Amino acid sequence: MRTRLLLAAGALLAMPLPTASLRAEAPAPAAVAPQPMYGSWGVDLTGRDLSVKPGDDFERHASGHWLATTEIPADKPSVGVGWDMYERTREHLQRLLTRDATTQYGVLYASFLDEARVEQVGLAPMIKDIAEVRALPGKLAFARHMGTTFGRFGMSLFGSGVAGDPSNPDMNVLWIGQAGQGLPNRDYYTGPAFKAQREAYIAYITRTLTTLGVPAPAVGAKKIMALETAIAAKSWSAVEQRDLAKQNNPMSTAELAAFAPGFDWAAFFEGQRVPPQQRLIVGEKSAVRDLANIYARTPLGTLKLWQQFHVANQASRYLPKAMVESRFQFISALAGVRQIEPRWKRAVGVVDGQLGELIGQDYITRYFPPSSKAKMEALVANLKLAMLDRIRANDWMSQPTKDAALEKLAKMDVMVGYPDKFRDYSGLKMDPADLYGNIVRAGQFNAAYELSDLGKPVDRRKWSMNPQEVNAYNGTLENKIVFPAGILQAPMFDPAADDAVNYGAIGAIIGHEISHGFDDKGRKIDASGKLRDWWAPGDGERFDQRAAAFGQQYAKYEVVPGLFVNPELTMGENIADYAGLMVALDAYHRALGGKDAPLIDGLTGDQRFFLAYAQAWRGKDRAEVVRMQVTSDPHTPNRYRVLGPLRNLDAWYAAFGVKPGDKMYIPPERRVRLW
Repeated sequence: MRTRLLLAAGALLAMPLPTASLRAEAPAPAAVAPQPMYGSWGVDLTGRDLSVKPGDDFERHASGHWLATTEIPADKPSVGVGWDMYERTREHLQRLLTRDATTQYGVLYASFLDEARVEQVGLAPMIKDIAEVRALPGKLAFARHMGTTFGRFGMSLFGSGVAGDPSNPDMNVLWIGQAGQGLPNRDYYTGPAFKAQREAYIAYITRTLTTLGVPAPAVGAKKIMALETAIAAKSWSAVEQRDLAKQNNPMSTAELAAFAPGFDWAAFFEGQRVPPQQRLIVGEKSAVRDLANIYARTPLGTLKLWQQFHVANQASRYLPKAMVESRFQFISALAGVRQIEPRWKRAVGVVDGQLGELIGQDYITRYFPPSSKAKMEALVANLKLAMLDRIRANDWMSQPTKDAALEKLAKMDVMVGYPDKFRDYSGLKMDPADLYGNIVRAGQFNAAYELSDLGKPVDRRKWSMNPQEVNAYNGTLENKIVFPAGILQAPMFDPAADDAVNYGAIGAIIGHEISHGFDDKGRKIDASGKLRDWWAPGDGERFDQRAAAFGQQYAKYEVVPGLFVNPELTMGENIADYAGLMVALDAYHRALGGKDAPLIDGLTGDQRFFLAYAQAWRGKDRAEVVRMQVTSDPHTPNRYRVLGPLRNLDAWYAAFGVKPGDKMYIPPERRVRLW
């Protein structure tokens, strides 16, 4: 459903989300000062392993006891701070969902929980969709049907979405890009590392086709796998997709049809309800052309098998238990989870995905007080001042580049907690006895909402994340940074914690997102959001030389046996982690107002800052998750988000007395200095 193109927005966290015990929520008596969630000042001192020297392995020094004693729950791919916040948020959302069953989100939640009704209805709603696919008379009709999957169950060879025009960022245009794969990315279709996942995928396709009554389902599964393998072979890599300039390929719909023949684009756009466009953006240009060619030479029967499977796959979460369990068997092979989550948690996730801003409006009213928003805005302002100083003092930027960077920083919009204006969902019908229909109606409603922006001015007040999302992002083409209320909770942000903790955790995240405006991708987006390289000649070469040295360090990090960090894929995020730390530390020192930080539990302010940073990223992942992340995600696994930046920060060496001979030690002349 909605095979849309997702533009890179510098999102902070990798997915799936990184859980541990949750603290019970209880309002403090009015006369008692609020207490931090962790320890007496915001850091879990019991989680450390003091037998490990800070300079040998700072992650284990900060979190070694926690790492040694914490197990990943059977129904989770990972465990850690991100999951803690996510679980806490889900519990908060559940309370809202059960408070009033008459709300739209309460009705959707109830329809998902009504498992008896789902079993009674059975496969009938999906079979209607399957019959529609089977009845398609030819490839023109099939192309039109693929267009309708923007808002319905089903797959398309081409993802699409509405976003700003890189050459005119004030106007929305349609983006078209590669799609068509059921596995996480193209790397899963080749090579020995993902053989088990491919076998699990083929087995899942076979089970699904068997349920649908397809003759010779094993043969059909092989045809689907062969088609997707061909698609993967022509798709761009995750590294190639990071280059926005290469993805900026404007065409009209007529020019697209001429460029990528073999596919009926007019029928596709008709199905999507998109009129002819004088200007749209083709993302992965060569892949779009090659996928159209694959479509032309693929028999209609194979395409129908492929579409039937993907309709059933996407619909399976809303169908009887047998379909849910079959899909979970495949997910288990992908993510290593051993047990499916309780139904109520899955129900919360569905509501969050379909009615996110509706429930988000109530979430922030109850769980994100104005005082937290005000404190965060003050933190952000301090971080921007610290970044300003870093730009001014930078030794590889020429003055014209510094001037352009300062202009971009000054115009960078910061949004905290929730959008200024929420969506109107009043036109969406929810039925407590019709889960399948609810999902279809919500999908079509959300697709129509996105398409309503096509050809209109960009509304920079709109968010790409819900207020309750545990994440943050840099909206590259809008020159804005967004911090949803979901991530503004302990231990990332705790109003009752020591300032060093908040600057080390959420402060580093703020700095991370700010710095995306000035990294290897941000350099190609100017202060207005327009695609334009605003760095003066020579600055890029100096930056690239230092970045390459940084990348060489990360290339040596072996995340699981035989698999190393890909510095080309992760460079932007690694630099943002590094820059974010330095800017946050500067801002913390600024917040001290020239005074020395007090000692707390024998720890200096800088030591508390770095401990908070390390514990903000503590987590454990299943090997399957790590492999998925390293091949497809621009974020380095959490362990190296701690170790990688710190090894290059002089202030960390000074704070913990790190000396030659310590395992993390890098001589000063070899430390990377970008900001």
